[in-house]
Amino acid sequence: MSARTARTRLLAATTVALAALALTACDNGQGVRDEGPSSSASKPSTQPGRSSGSTSTGGAGGSTAKPAGNSGTTTGGTTGGTTGGTTNGSTGGSTGKTTGGTTGGGSTTRNTPCTGANTKTTATEVTRPLNHLLLTVTNTGSKNCDLTGYPKARFGEAQAVPPVAEETHPQAVVTLAPGESGYAGVLLSGGDGSGANGYTAKTLTISFDSGSTARAALPAKGVYVDDKLTVTYWQQSLDDALTY
Repeated sequence: MSARTARTRLLAATTVALAALALTACDNGQGVRDEGPSSSASKPSTQPGRSSGSTSTGGAGGSTAKPAGNSGTTTGGTTGGTTGGTTNGSTGGSTGKTTGGTTGGGSTTRNTPCTGANTKTTATEVTRPLNHLLLTVTNTGSKNCDLTGYPKARFGEAQAVPPVAEETHPQAVVTLAPGESGYAGVLLSGGDGSGANGYTAKTLTISFDSGSTARAALPAKGVYVDDKLTVTYWQQSLDDALTY
């Protein structure tokens, strides 16, 4: 056998041996064929799960659901509780106050009028201011009475009563409790002699707003009056009656 033939056979035997070894490696389940499909199958099944799985989608769905729930709760609370309560409470309170004030306020309630029957009237000549007379009406009854308006004073045989000084109108009705007094001032004549048609009066009759009358005694010598004669409204205090 030649050397070349021997080498050829050796190479063929080596090739057969390598082929057998490769075939054995392919059948043991741990070769490249098993690794390839395993790696390739693992990657698709794992990656899509992270990007499009229930965690991401579920998170977004959860966020949306929670605000919707909160919104529903807040709206329901506001509409059903606060708004409803405020409307009902405020309206009810306002109605109650208005009704109570109108019914129980007493603003339209009047006491018995002061008359010649439930009062006593006196006339007093004063030194200050000059030429003034003080009229005093005292409640002699057992209940309060209202002294309204001003005294319609008729001196002597005069056909008319003197005017009232409008600036003396009181802020409120003069109410007299039993035993209390109300007052009015009378300017008898002009102190500077500017008055005309003067005369001396010895009697005085007072008419009340109620229509009743009373007599008030004057000094024995009488009082001098002229066309400056003016009276004030009935006042609660003596000082207010003599300020005009």
